[in-house]
Amino acid sequence: MPNAAVLEQKQKQVAELSEKLEKAIVGVVVDYKGTTVADDTKLRKELRENGVDYFVVKNTLLGRAIADTCYADMSSALEGTTAIALANEDYTAAARILSKFAESNPNFKIKTGFLDDKVVDVATIDALAKLPTKEVLLATVCNAFQAPIAAFARAVQAIVDKENGEA
Repeated sequence: MPNAAVLEQKQKQVAELSEKLEKAIVGVVVDYKGTTVADDTKLRKELRENGVDYFVVKNTLLGRAIADTCYADMSSALEGTTAIALANEDYTAAARILSKFAESNPNFKIKTGFLDDKVVDVATIDALAKLPTKEVLLATVCNAFQAPIAAFARAVQAIVDKENGEA
């Protein structure tokens, strides 16, 4: 049986992990086995730059953190090496970056994840990864709004030009 100090430290880790999970809007659980230090460093840097918190976690600690929560169904994926990526703002960043990394690193596997308090499968994470970034979506919406306005402005200008005899 672990001594009181070790037990207290593990309980603190579970509480911190539970708090991070509660704040996250999306999470992706991966098996990082076989990833080189250099590749892992690049991956961590890219995730950090995109506002994603990525860290290795013991299966037992994550299992205790998700027990009795809406994420309890993820416990079946907690085998082997486990790391988790959590995002508090961008829904697609973690899935996009980790899916791209998994394509070029055959040993790196996405196990499961969650989206807005619902456990999702690998297919859902792959679909999420294929969505454009928030900036691209906003630009698309802005262009959609601008197109009719621009056409209206050209039509008004054509009327003005015609009345002034410039047409």
